[in-house]
Parts: sequence; C-alpha cells; structure tokens
Amino acid sequence: MTARIALITILTDNVLQMAAFYRDLLGFHIKTDLGNYIEFDSEGVRFALCAREVLADCTGHPSYHLSCSGQKLELAFLQETPGQVDTVYADLIRRGAAAVKIPADMPWNQRAAFFADPDGNIHEIFAELN
Repeated sequence: MTARIALITILTDNVLQMAAFYRDLLGFHIKTDLGNYIEFDSEGVRFALCAREVLADCTGHPSYHLSCSGQKLELAFLQETPGQVDTVYADLIRRGAAAVKIPADMPWNQRAAFFADPDGNIHEIFAELN
C-alpha cells in the first residue's frame, strides 16, 4: 500500500445540511451530487460527504449503522497571514458556524481558531506566526 491520502469522506446522517455548510459557509463547490454522496472540488485531496447508510449497504458492516455525534475528525484550513485567521473566523461565525475557540497564538507557533460544522466536527483555521 502507498501511504498517501487520496480522499477524505465525512460520514453523516445529515448530508444536505452538511453540504449546505461546506458549500455556503466554507466555499467548496459541489463536483458530484448523488443525493446521499456529495463530492466537492478540492485541490490536492478529494473531499466528500456520504450518508452512513451508503457505506452500511456497500460493506454490510454493522458499525456504519451506529449513529455518531461530536468530534470525529478535524480539517485544518491554512491562511496566508495571522490576520486572515481573525477575519475568516469572524466571518464564519457571523454566517452561522458554531464558535469553539476565538483566534489565539498557539504554543506551536501558529495563530489558530476553531469552529464546528453542523455534526459537531471541530475544524481549525490557522496561519504560521512569523
């Protein structure tokens, strides 16, 4: 196996609500919309949302039937400057993203802020501190 990620898929019971969030708030453009599977244009790594029932049907594995909530993964969005972290975060919160942590300088030499999607996944906006 080649250890390289080619696709990130968020499993959800709320495909339409999640798609609206990633399209309307984060600015992803929908590339493929099959109703229960939505793939976005994303440079570098493919990015999709998929209804849990699709993978349950495809694999027959019982764990896909288990409903989940809260943090399952984190996506991190690099910004060019620390000031952009503040601006982007304020805009996302104003437009409806759930606030988790306001922008702050982190000990790992980045300015970062955290917000959540409708399923409760917490994502990060960050920039390197100079």
